[in-house]
Amino acid sequence: MKMKIKASVILSGLLSIVSLSGFSQENQSAVPVNSKAKKILFVVTSHDQLGNTGKKTGLWIEEFAAPYYYFTAQGTEITIASPKGGQAPIDPKSNDPEFQTESTRKYFADAATQEKLAHTVLLSKVNQKDYDAVFYPGGHGPMWDLSEDKNSARLIESFIKNQKPVALVCHAPAALKNVKAANGQPLIKGKKVSAFANTEETAVQLNKVVPFSLEDMLRSKGADYQKGEDWHPFAVQDGLLFTGQNPQSSLLVAQKLMTYLSSSVN
Repeated sequence: MKMKIKASVILSGLLSIVSLSGFSQENQSAVPVNSKAKKILFVVTSHDQLGNTGKKTGLWIEEFAAPYYYFTAQGTEITIASPKGGQAPIDPKSNDPEFQTESTRKYFADAATQEKLAHTVLLSKVNQKDYDAVFYPGGHGPMWDLSEDKNSARLIESFIKNQKPVALVCHAPAALKNVKAANGQPLIKGKKVSAFANTEETAVQLNKVVPFSLEDMLRSKGADYQKGEDWHPFAVQDGLLFTGQNPQSSLLVAQKLMTYLSSSVN
């Protein structure tokens, strides 16, 4: 992945991650938490090959770390699952110095959480009844596996059917590709959805590497695709569906989800 072309633009966006993260940690007590601990299922990719490039991909670690530490600070219990179970691959690019945040540095110094990510639960073995919400971090990996994973699609359908929220960030909305609503139509038809934009994919020079355009796929399923400025936090909620545009949006999605879970109507 060659980032130099858009380095100044992306760096500006990355600064917004740090700013938003700092704001969140200073204001975590602003979100009320019910006395009963919420249980959130994280679903991460098992795919580690970046198309035919010979390079590695996987989970973009910031999109896992920022929400993970935010949720745990709110007293939630988190289980991590993946299609293959076991070690979740981390995109090596996401560990480059320019992409580090307070949350990622905390992760790489946190042996216990690293151990959890090394022993993810097999996705086919989890059940929505055991959780209050499901959260999908991104990275390019989901474009190959979670986009076609039938267990993932059934899981999301089950959460929605049982009136439980589903949150996805950046490339993770690829997991919505084959999810159906109760009427048999695409779940996202007519819904406001955000995800990694075509302009952002082009900026990182992977628009010809990914198996499909995420933005175009969402539009083709009838979604009302929404986006903000490239590399800046942007998230939307439509009913039980929470989606974020890019890595910079991961914490914002987590905050919106936590506010929903903590509201008096739930």
